[in-house]
Amino acid sequence: MTEEKQKKKLSKYSFKVPHVFALMFFIILIAVALTYIVPAGEFDRVEDPNTGRTLVVEGTYEKVAQNPVGIIDIPGLIITGIKEASDIILFLFVVGGSFRIITSTGAFDAGIRAVTSKLGNKDILIIPLLLLIFAICGATVGMTIEAVGLVPLLIAFARSMKYDAITGMAIVFMGCFCGFIAGLMNPFTVGVAQQIAGLPTFSGMWLRAIIMVVLIIVSSLYIIRYAKKVKADPTKSLVYDLEQKQRENTETINTPSKLQVKHYLIILTFMAGIGLLIWGVITKHWYLEQMAALFLAMGIIAGIFAGFSSTRIAEEFVEGAKSVTLGALIVGIAMAITVALKEGQIIDSLINGMAGIIMILPDFLKVISIYLFQGVINFFISSGSGQASVTMPIMVPLGELVGITRQTTVLSFHLGDGFTNLIYPTGSTLMAYLATAGIGYDKWVRFIWPLVAILLVIGAVFVVFAHIIQY
Repeated sequence: MTEEKQKKKLSKYSFKVPHVFALMFFIILIAVALTYIVPAGEFDRVEDPNTGRTLVVEGTYEKVAQNPVGIIDIPGLIITGIKEASDIILFLFVVGGSFRIITSTGAFDAGIRAVTSKLGNKDILIIPLLLLIFAICGATVGMTIEAVGLVPLLIAFARSMKYDAITGMAIVFMGCFCGFIAGLMNPFTVGVAQQIAGLPTFSGMWLRAIIMVVLIIVSSLYIIRYAKKVKADPTKSLVYDLEQKQRENTETINTPSKLQVKHYLIILTFMAGIGLLIWGVITKHWYLEQMAALFLAMGIIAGIFAGFSSTRIAEEFVEGAKSVTLGALIVGIAMAITVALKEGQIIDSLINGMAGIIMILPDFLKVISIYLFQGVINFFISSGSGQASVTMPIMVPLGELVGITRQTTVLSFHLGDGFTNLIYPTGSTLMAYLATAGIGYDKWVRFIWPLVAILLVIGAVFVVFAHIIQY
């Protein structure tokens, strides 16, 4: 058999991954189908006078009239999802456009060349160092979506070391989430959950510190292994086509070999902007609207320092915004999944049903079940603080009935919630990162699923350990 015939035969039986829009549509169909299968129901909710948060009342679940979502309603769900994600979508367009202006100045390329030339053969050590820095941000101020603006910079840095876009994105994304998941002082998960559980804020930090160290080590080794493989053979990259396209585009750009005065001014502008971003997030509680305005200002100022005309700045911004259109729309479409479940009034039913299953399991399986339960619920409620407000009032008394400490229940919550954020398509943060990086969801899944499996096992070990020592 000739080589050409062999290729045709293989292609005949090979599976082609559907377009990400098609994949999202299939998941929406499943969510719609569930509104016909799962009984509708809801818990009573009350407002906590101390925090103003709306909490469910344990033991108040009641069935309500079925409210299934029709197939003809799906277009409306998608539009609603895009509307609810409009702040994230706007943020992505602004970040994409602004970073296009900055990168087109050549300042990043010249600066990265200067740094990598000094690293020599020790460049691989930069990966765990950066993961540690981002992890500290994730562990203290809960930084995740806030760091999406750094993705283009880290991708450029990774490419300069002959790695690829996945390596660059993974450094930022996994770094932030190693800290966010461990949650030393994460106000959005551990802070809210401990408050609901009646525990001192950020108590039990010693075990979470150990968990963060383990997560950083495991994630660093995983990313380094992949990065070395790509460096040795670029065709091993999961985004080889993207890298080839990027290489063709950059070959026509004349990047200066040495840093010029304008490059120093642009880099200083960027560093000052990131410093202002951190200050604003920590002290002024900035979110997407304020961060988008900051990145827009950074892009315009960088363009002025580069000597660009107003027309050139506008054209670069539009090109950058166009490059994230696909990913930005995916964020909105993914939000339609949650919208379907809410309109069908089945999220509370799913929570109540899973809690009932946990109660009939043997005691030694209950702690693991609570941990896995949070991972499942995270698909439907991607907000960490939102999930805590819904599940903690149910899980805390359930755990105490079978001898699981409140601290262990909180640990099960933020680990179960956290690891699945790395792979679930309903997570707007993941989709925002992929949109900014220009990486397909299917490519990311192929890269991340072994690491997620490893981390889930590690999380289970820590949860069981916590239960054994009555943490």
